[in-house]
Amino acid sequence: MKPFAFFPGCLIPVRYPAMEFAIRQTLPKLGIEIVDLEGASCCPDPIYFKSKDKVAWLSVAARNLTLAEDLGLDVFTNCSGCTATLSEAYHLLKNDELREKVNRRLKKIGRKYKGTSRVRHVATLVRDEAGYDAVRESVVRPLDGMKMAIHYGCHLLKPSKIMNVDDPNNPEVLEKMVEAIGATPVRHRNWYLCCGKACQHEAIPLNMMHALLGTVKDVEAEILCLICPTCFSQFDHGQMKVAKHFNDDYHIPPVYYFQLLAYAQGIPYDKLGFDRQRFKPESLQRFATSSAQVEN
Repeated sequence: MKPFAFFPGCLIPVRYPAMEFAIRQTLPKLGIEIVDLEGASCCPDPIYFKSKDKVAWLSVAARNLTLAEDLGLDVFTNCSGCTATLSEAYHLLKNDELREKVNRRLKKIGRKYKGTSRVRHVATLVRDEAGYDAVRESVVRPLDGMKMAIHYGCHLLKPSKIMNVDDPNNPEVLEKMVEAIGATPVRHRNWYLCCGKACQHEAIPLNMMHALLGTVKDVEAEILCLICPTCFSQFDHGQMKVAKHFNDDYHIPPVYYFQLLAYAQGIPYDKLGFDRQRFKPESLQRFATSSAQVEN
């Protein structure tokens, strides 16, 4: 197995532990060894903290990256926001003057940033280190015939020169990962829209989600497959607000991709946290008897 340092961030372990559970269940089956990054803090937040004090923001991010450097490993995250922060820090700290400024701060706690650990999002880790064929071969419960709308979100793809994930105008990594578990990805008309989480005026994200969910409904997708915990929050809890505000009921369950992969690999439905969602992907249960469940 090839080892990588795991940076789980704040939101997933605290609020959505089933997503982390799914990561820990699925990656070893794809030949990826998870090495915990002991002592990691918040990434920190890629929007608000950065706008207040960029050098402090960079210093916290750099400290997290030094933990991976100590291990001699590249770091991967399961959160698009964490990937955005750590990738931007890695990119900006190639500047000698800025790196020196940050290292003056880190010296106070006995650390030094060197820039030797790359940052990877878990989706690209699977694509580039394991490959789609390995995903396909790990599946014991293919989700044949299930239509899944894809939501990439904002932070995963842009700015593309920093994120280095996929073509921001025509990405395919999530579609191919969905195909690898047997499901059918569908690209709805508003696939590129933001979930609206960072907007300060509540009416804006409501309108954005309404537009996006409307086109997901148009393509008759059973699940909205996504890769970002913040987007998940918007489309699970926020979907209730949209339904109430617009008097338009969707019932489109959002699901984090690696929970779907875990289910396709044989993890039982009731161990993947679906019961804690407002909109539960109950349609997945029609595949429950397609193979023996793997007890974990």
